[in-house]
Amino acid sequence: MAAANHRLLVFAGSYAEAEGSGVYVYEFDEQTVELRALDAVSGLKNPTFLNVDAAQKKLYAIGEVATAEGGKAAEAVSFAIDPETGKLSMLNRAQTVSSPTCHIQRDQDRRYLIVSSYHGGMVGLVSITEEGKVGDLLDVQQHEGKSVHPERQDRPHPHSAFFSPDEKYIFVSDLGLDRIRAYRIDKEQNQLKLHGETAVHPGAGPRHLVFHPNGRFTYVINEVDSTITVFSYDMENGQLNEIETVPTLPSSFEGENTCAEITLSKDGKYLYGSNRGHDSIVVYAINSESGKLTLVEHVSTEGEHPRHFALTPSGTHLLAANRDTNNIAVFQVDRTTGKLTYTGKQVQVSKPVCVQPLYL
Repeated sequence: MAAANHRLLVFAGSYAEAEGSGVYVYEFDEQTVELRALDAVSGLKNPTFLNVDAAQKKLYAIGEVATAEGGKAAEAVSFAIDPETGKLSMLNRAQTVSSPTCHIQRDQDRRYLIVSSYHGGMVGLVSITEEGKVGDLLDVQQHEGKSVHPERQDRPHPHSAFFSPDEKYIFVSDLGLDRIRAYRIDKEQNQLKLHGETAVHPGAGPRHLVFHPNGRFTYVINEVDSTITVFSYDMENGQLNEIETVPTLPSSFEGENTCAEITLSKDGKYLYGSNRGHDSIVVYAINSESGKLTLVEHVSTEGEHPRHFALTPSGTHLLAANRDTNNIAVFQVDRTTGKLTYTGKQVQVSKPVCVQPLYL
């Protein structure tokens, strides 16, 4: 648990026009399970994904900007977080890659941001200045190719970038290619170097991934065919080897569905994944020896299109961001069984996409 003087703040990114609020800050009371609004920032177009540096009290958001030719490009924006009030103060904003982005990541040394462009099929490496501001675009890796789905996979669609536990490698899930590409950062040249890639089954559409706390397993949620693929992870060589693939949906469900977010409990006992269409969180128990999954339950997210969700740092609650019903719903987590119970508490927010709870 956090020290008594720390507060649990929740940062939310959303689809928004620049004239409206796009990034929100709440304080979460773990006793009363109430979310209290502290701040809302306007001036950004579609600041959908966020990265928060709690130790340095900085927040990084993606955004969308218009080019001189009338097209769309990406920007990254840095904010200072006031730990007393929770309010955000913009430090700077800078254009990144030449197409809108959907994800932003940061290394532990605070030297780099990595941005993923779904529509542009590219991954960008951006510097962070000593003051914690967004720096220069250092490198861009353009993906090429396609996979089997005629509409969703006719071109590359990198959806996220996640570091391995030791940060030797960055794993980029490309939904359009059915590939997970591993990069390393050449810190002398400030470039992304391709290390290797792993094929996921055709038509899967890998979106996000998470590493098990023991470092031996990696779990990938596949957006297009609503599955989760389990890999063993070779830390020395940065290689993924498939173990099994399981469905995120109950067998009785026949409607349209796509998946979004995936996370694990801190103790590595339970996995959570979101279904958009079925509008649920699937819960799996994890075998720590084999990495394999056993279904626990499906729970309604109390809203539509759960684009993202997160566990609180203490692991006692889960916050689900339902984009199409404009709400963030709060669930109690039974850490013994992994099961979720809706608390009856939620907050209304326009088109939430990302939710990040952290102690400050």
